[in-house]
Amino acid sequence: MTSVSENMEAQDERPQISRPSDFKSLITTTSASQLLKSDLITEEPMSEEQKFDTVSSYIWSDEDNDEILETIDNDEPKEEAPTDRPSWANKIEYLLAQVGFSVGLSTIWRFPYLCFHNGGGSFLIIYMLMLFLVGVPLLFLEMAAGQRMRQGSIGVWKVISPWIGGVGYTSFMVCCIVGLYYSVLMAWSLFYLVQSFQSPLPWSMCPLLRNSSDFDPECERTAPTTYFWYRNVLKATDEIEMGGLPVMHLSVSLFMTWLIICISMIKGPKSTGKVPALYSVQVWRRTGNQLFLSMGPGFGSFTAISSYIPRSNNCVMDAFVVALLNLTASLTATVFVFAIMGHLATENNEKCYLRNAETVLYLIASGVLPAEAHPPDSMYHDPSSIYSTWLKSLPKQTKDTVLPYMTNCNIAHELKEVMEGPGVAIVAFTNITSVFSGSTFWAIIIFVLLASLGLSTMIGIMQGIVTPLRDTFSSLRKYTNLLTVGVCVPMYLGSLIFVTSSGSYYVNLLDDYWVSLPLFFVVILENIAMAWIYGARRFLADLIIMLGHPISPIYRWLWCFLSPFVLLVLFVSTLLHLSLKTITYLAWDSSISNEVIRIYPSWAKVLLIILIIITILPIPAYFLYTLIGVDFTVSMIHSGTTVIFKPEAKGNSPKSNPRLQVRKSQKKINKIDKQQGKTSLPCE
Repeated sequence: MTSVSENMEAQDERPQISRPSDFKSLITTTSASQLLKSDLITEEPMSEEQKFDTVSSYIWSDEDNDEILETIDNDEPKEEAPTDRPSWANKIEYLLAQVGFSVGLSTIWRFPYLCFHNGGGSFLIIYMLMLFLVGVPLLFLEMAAGQRMRQGSIGVWKVISPWIGGVGYTSFMVCCIVGLYYSVLMAWSLFYLVQSFQSPLPWSMCPLLRNSSDFDPECERTAPTTYFWYRNVLKATDEIEMGGLPVMHLSVSLFMTWLIICISMIKGPKSTGKVPALYSVQVWRRTGNQLFLSMGPGFGSFTAISSYIPRSNNCVMDAFVVALLNLTASLTATVFVFAIMGHLATENNEKCYLRNAETVLYLIASGVLPAEAHPPDSMYHDPSSIYSTWLKSLPKQTKDTVLPYMTNCNIAHELKEVMEGPGVAIVAFTNITSVFSGSTFWAIIIFVLLASLGLSTMIGIMQGIVTPLRDTFSSLRKYTNLLTVGVCVPMYLGSLIFVTSSGSYYVNLLDDYWVSLPLFFVVILENIAMAWIYGARRFLADLIIMLGHPISPIYRWLWCFLSPFVLLVLFVSTLLHLSLKTITYLAWDSSISNEVIRIYPSWAKVLLIILIIITILPIPAYFLYTLIGVDFTVSMIHSGTTVIFKPEAKGNSPKSNPRLQVRKSQKKINKIDKQQGKTSLPCE
């Protein structure tokens, strides 16, 4: 097969799906035989691609799977439907694209932070439960939909049901907005990568004051890596209201980021433990948010990437591979970050011990404390063990005199301090590179990895933008390179707002409070559309033909009942949290050189509401558009035949030839239906 990069310029001549108003009302309560006799319906032989829809929709058990497979084996050849759509050169390229999109910076950037602040082991248990019971089935659904329909997110859901055609447009808009701020995460990594080509590393020590041999006091009050992150990289303001122009070095990094993304798109993929927490609704909500943000269902990217793979591809296995690799990467990043931040917390705790010892020595010298309170000289060699022994050995009266002058040193408190903020991963990586020998080499390796992860995710997001545009506007298929550039330029300009001095606070606003709601809404509608409108049994039957082997009926129950219920609970809890809770962000306070929690201003919540409405609006808008455009009614024909509508050209064009095709179900499959005697709903 030819690769996407080699064939992206080729025109895709796949038949396009028109809106319902393009269809004329030619069906009444008249029987099928009468319609055939009246020449209003012509019976035509089925093409290979049309045969995919002729399977019984009653998939109840493995025995039903075997009957369908036997029918297919006897009645139709297993050949790939001919298509001019570009395809991946091999399965490895395809899997790398899927895994690259799923295992992105969110896996490293957010997962350890959320795991620490939401119960630790409980978070992991909930995450794995939701991953395999909800995440994998939905991932499988999106992959299979793109693979089955051979279209991007916009086209796929119009095929499933014109009434929810707006879902694809909402996915498209989510990709656009997420792409704006996600590219900034990659720009941060790119800036760190450039800064890594120095020795010593710029974040390994505090900078000197201008025209002075003294260190910057703001840096001395905190860690050099934290100071470098807020003051040198972000140029962070103390509040979100204190805006300003884009930061120059981040603007350049952002430009290089979008240049790399654009070139990669043009060249193609070859270039590129607290048990009570289990009962907390907030933990489940945050876990669900992370699952969908990390895995990526609802963006339309899985659908777009899968639309370029042959229909016979085993998408069930692909969904498990992507999910397992995502989980592995998340756990690996968590262990790595916890180890680094645990080491940093231990160091900070030892510094706290030494500061207390120095305070006691000063007070003894000043005559405030008695000489018997003098700490042992060996404390500087092993403060962690000697400090506690020294305190316990003091007489009670002396101890009571000393303690009011000392700071409470607690390792758990120090760990919580260093694990504050979603930027904890970047600070963790800069900390570890500072202590290694050959720190420059390790810094380059680590930030090349982070930049690559960001690039792979951005390419997946861009596929969720470019592929629907190519599928919707056929004239753009000849100018794919120009289309890619035309998308990247405005995306870069829109991203500049996130590289201002307060830009990181806007990134957190969208990532923490906005993106979950439209994603949940999209995935809920996708789930319901496939399971209850198109029909879970019918879709499974399609997949049995595509893959050529049985599929467990458990997916039908997951799609029909468990997934919609969990998604609805997550959507409602997220909506309630946004409506009833005060939305906050972590800001840098330069006066105390520390991170503080601030409340977002009221206009930030208004901005969130506007963005949520804008992204969800295409769904009801397209529903109304479809409702207005429908100028016909169709009555069901209970004759054992399947009716397929074909689009009619508009106007008085001589090409206008309204017709309907009636395809008789295969006798053996009809026999299966009659034996089962089922006329129930798709998910019953």
